Amino acid sequence: MKILALDSSGLVASVALAEDDNLIAEYTVQYKKTHSQTLLPMLEEIGRMVELDLATVDAIAVAAGPGSFTGLRIGSATAKGLAFALEKPVVPVPTVDALAFQMYGARDLVCPIMDARRSQVYTGIYEFIPGRDGRFAYDMRVVREQCAVSFDEIAEDLNGLDRSVVFLGDGVPVFQERMEQRMHVPYTTASLHRARQSAAAVAALGVRYYAEGRAVDGAAFAPEYLRLSQAERERAEKEREKSL
Repeated sequence: MKILALDSSGLVASVALAEDDNLIAEYTVQYKKTHSQTLLPMLEEIGRMVELDLATVDAIAVAAGPGSFTGLRIGSATAKGLAFALEKPVVPVPTVDALAFQMYGARDLVCPIMDARRSQVYTGIYEFIPGRDGRFAYDMRVVREQCAVSFDEIAEDLNGLDRSVVFLGDGVPVFQERMEQRMHVPYTTASLHRARQSAAAVAALGVRYYAEGRAVDGAAFAPEYLRLSQAERERAEKEREKSL
């Protein structure tokens, strides 16, 4: 099985190609340019380097949200365009799940936090348990599904579970001071090579989700934003004011 994976849900733009249990290539950039400028050139460069025939890809895995609204739209449009052109399915991979999967095998609880602005984080809680079917050493269990909440709320949940935690994601530097104030259980933060989005993690979960029958037709795929965009919030506020 050959999976092409895309992640443009945050500050990082990342493209990866995986075949069965092998990561063939990954191209990841976090540097000034917008994802609309980088994602397709990165895909083209991977294709050139590994002599990829896109027709041989079985599915397109994509970080499906939450995350940057603009980034998710770029990734979604790219995935849908490829799916349509190649007549291949899309495998939606929740962004926070993919972030957590980068800590594969961790003994601690894993808590990705992405800065969602307005004092909120996109987050979830995960743990790794022994694999059930013998093929994989670990399965990832979702303790709390991805959500958009205040950091204080997720900290309260983690404190209640009374286990050590590892944090990762672009929300870590933003909420560092809040962590120190609100966390009452031991915690650490991921090292730089695990701290941000990676299309390799999207590909790895994409392989699993494809096998579980979670692929969808490209035309039916839509990102999961978890909350309204700023424009939608402002429109709703104006409509509410008019109704008063």
